Amino acid sequence: MPFRMHEILAEAEEKLKKAKIDEAKTDAWLLFEFIFQIDRAHYFLEMTENIADKKHGTELYEKYKEAVSMRSHHIPLQYITGHQMFMGIDFMVNHDVLIPRQDTEILAEKALKACQSIFERKKEVLHVLDMCTGSGCLAVSLKMLSKAPINMTAVDLSKKALKTAAENAKKNCCEIEFVNSDLFEKLGKRKFDIIVSNPPYIKSRDIPLLMEEVRNYEPLMALDGEEDGLRFYREITGKSREYLKAAGVLFYEIGYEQAEDVIKILEKNGFENIQVFQDLAGLDRVVMAEYAAKET
Repeated sequence: MPFRMHEILAEAEEKLKKAKIDEAKTDAWLLFEFIFQIDRAHYFLEMTENIADKKHGTELYEKYKEAVSMRSHHIPLQYITGHQMFMGIDFMVNHDVLIPRQDTEILAEKALKACQSIFERKKEVLHVLDMCTGSGCLAVSLKMLSKAPINMTAVDLSKKALKTAAENAKKNCCEIEFVNSDLFEKLGKRKFDIIVSNPPYIKSRDIPLLMEEVRNYEPLMALDGEEDGLRFYREITGKSREYLKAAGVLFYEIGYEQAEDVIKILEKNGFENIQVFQDLAGLDRVVMAEYAAKET
């Protein structure tokens, strides 16, 4: 049994390596940092100390072993700690919501630019909709970081996801309207300047091919885009025409091979000025389109 802090960390790294965790060294440290509430500087000062000599040291060691065991079973790190950073904001996450990804920050950044551009033209409070909000990472980020004044609405079919999203909004002091709805079903006749969506877009047959952390632990309903992965792009695009103001903008996160298909869906439904943006790996990740309808 290890007693010193550096021995405890080394034991965890080895356990995660044997479990074939790709980032074993990093994950062992992040769990260590989380459980023991210690940063690198203090760790190096205390690494040779006996854990039993620290306040609650033995209890924390047991908690750390449990957390490492969970990670060795490929439970995502974020579900163990209950936290994930997105756009510099700390979000609570659990098994009811997808873990926010860095790639999705591209969508948030482009939507924020659109908020500013539309506000400069209209000089009025903007109405923004986050469809399939999940953890609320997009809705909260847009509400917190937009320099333009916005009224934010967020929709999800999952009541459990909405509960998590609402807690993230409360935690970050954001006023957001959350609606439990099957897409636009319960939104009445309201209109939006911007709609953003990171919908389920994985083909059903590809779900078993995903990483174990994703396919076994993240919510299936937030992943499965059905047979061709495009179901929600078709449904959201078609219905969004009733909910976008003239020259309103629709933003999607997409799978890296879906740009051409999503563009065709948008064009078929009367959208113009379509743009595709790449993620940090150079892969297609975000599509933006303007609704061509005119005010009547």
